[in-house]
Amino acid sequence: MDKSQKTRVALIGAGPRGTSVLERLFANWAASAPAGHTLQLDVVDPYPAGPGRVWQPGQSRLYLMNTQSFYPTLIPEDPALAAPLAGGTFEQWRARRREHGQGLSGEEQDELAALGTGDFPSRAIYGRYLSETLDALLERTPDGVEVTFHRDAAVSVRRDPDGASRFDVELGSGAHLAADSVVLALGHLEAQLNAEQRAFAGAAAGLGLLYLPPAAPADVDWSRVPDREPVLVRGMGLNFFDVMVQLSVGRGGRFEPSDGGPGTLRYVPSGREPKIIAASRRGTPYRAKAGLDGYYPKSIRLRYLNEKAMARFAAAGIQPGFDHDLWPLLHRDTLWAYYSTLAAAQPAAISDTGEFLAALEDALQPHAHAAGSWEKRVDELVAKHVAASRRLDLPGLAAPLAGRSFAGRRELDAAVVDYLDDDARRSALGETDPMKMAIGALHTGRAVLKSVVADGGITDESWLGELRGWFESFVEGLASGPPALRAEQLAALARAGVVSFTGPDPRFGVDRAQQLFTASSPWVGGEPATAKTMVEALAPANRVGTTASPLMRQLLADGLVRPKVMLGTEGTPVQATGLDVEPHPYRAVGANGSVTAGMYVLGLQLSANQWGTAIAAEAVPADGQAYRSGQRTLRDADEIARAVLGL
Repeated sequence: MDKSQKTRVALIGAGPRGTSVLERLFANWAASAPAGHTLQLDVVDPYPAGPGRVWQPGQSRLYLMNTQSFYPTLIPEDPALAAPLAGGTFEQWRARRREHGQGLSGEEQDELAALGTGDFPSRAIYGRYLSETLDALLERTPDGVEVTFHRDAAVSVRRDPDGASRFDVELGSGAHLAADSVVLALGHLEAQLNAEQRAFAGAAAGLGLLYLPPAAPADVDWSRVPDREPVLVRGMGLNFFDVMVQLSVGRGGRFEPSDGGPGTLRYVPSGREPKIIAASRRGTPYRAKAGLDGYYPKSIRLRYLNEKAMARFAAAGIQPGFDHDLWPLLHRDTLWAYYSTLAAAQPAAISDTGEFLAALEDALQPHAHAAGSWEKRVDELVAKHVAASRRLDLPGLAAPLAGRSFAGRRELDAAVVDYLDDDARRSALGETDPMKMAIGALHTGRAVLKSVVADGGITDESWLGELRGWFESFVEGLASGPPALRAEQLAALARAGVVSFTGPDPRFGVDRAQQLFTASSPWVGGEPATAKTMVEALAPANRVGTTASPLMRQLLADGLVRPKVMLGTEGTPVQATGLDVEPHPYRAVGANGSVTAGMYVLGLQLSANQWGTAIAAEAVPADGQAYRSGQRTLRDADEIARAVLGL
């Protein structure tokens, strides 16, 4: 590097991913920057730096994170990386600010006073952590570094026509920034509606109905949803619970303990609640998280799908397929987790527990039996030793209403409440519940699978048709659910008549004669559910090919980036969800197939190269049992920072 050199970097996106790159630039510059050099950082985001759009501290405190206080961090803990200049994990910040609340609002102090290490924080309080962590970093800005924040949107990034730098970044204000490197940490982008959603939006406009398309719940004006009227809500994943709580507690209602037993709540309505009619393909919401002391069950140690098995694939030169190579290993771990927990917690359900577990362990050995025969052997053992009502039915866990029909929605509602009560009860049992430990094995296996995918991965055909084709939705419905409190609250709302359900495989439409949205299930008798309001309880689609972002559309049109194309069944090209990049670090690949020098990608737009890009980085747990995937995004940020600095 020339002694007079100035390195100019544009960070586009200042949420957690962009802030991680900023932190890594600071740390690596402080550790390795040559004397006399300067680093100019332009940070571009229309939302406040640190929290970005999703984690704004001023949003409703009803919205909870999906991880407990001990889990997330913005600051890496890897001793192999340059030492951080400031900050720590969310848990460290929580404990410190709980004792010293100066500068926090009364609501923030109240939340921290009640928030324990195993509790689920609000997104707002996590946003405060992100904001204060960034402030602490800026107080330690290294010598030679200049940082300018632009509360504006980047509308284009083009090659510098004058050649004075690699890129010209245009802002919404019309201002231009020169940059040698650009980091795209864009997070959630606006997406075009699909054909059905456009049809519903058009029908709503023409018939005077209200249609709320996919959006982050904090971005929605919920006051537009009328009091006391029916509202169809499509989707019962994580966004559904945000909608549910906003239209109940957010309308003045409250939950109280009831006399129905531990964990059972009673809802006291305000009278302003809409009549929520909830619909999803399964007909039930995601299963609730088990009550655990850590992110993964302590009793789960993967025997089959683990790093040693992955190393054997690599040593043999095998790029594994999911269905053929990886799922059989994770399936074994899931079976062992279930039946070993059952043997310990409910030994009466198994005849001759010792003999059964020894035989099961032998049957599960990957090389003990001919290919494919191990499952038959396990089935024979289970049939011989395990009571029929206690046998593991994995497909049934994910689709608890499958194969059932209902005379009407009242009968269906009762079945869903039973499901919710049972699920919450099992969550409270934690590591002693066999079903939750089977799910815990699947959840733990995801940590290994994330590294498999990111480290060179599985075949394209397997990624498209297997991992994302069936396993992703299967495991998310089981292992990516809300806190158990949300299941308890939903059951209470259903008992109070505030929430009802449509049933599995719902079909949506518009009755133009009656000027109503409709929803019905082929498995539930009676008239369709109807409403003048319909809410999509979904996040905008994370697909670069259907983005509505002006910046991403410009980058695609100019050929600086391109969607990744994978080869599906029989070599058919399929456009993937994310950008094409060359690791490591993740450098954008342009339309002509060459790397766009100086342009880096981090976060959600890596969804064609990584799996599970939305979740925060994981703090190293107290027991030290960390998975490589836990802090991958922070290592990715470090690789990008070092590449930008030429280190």
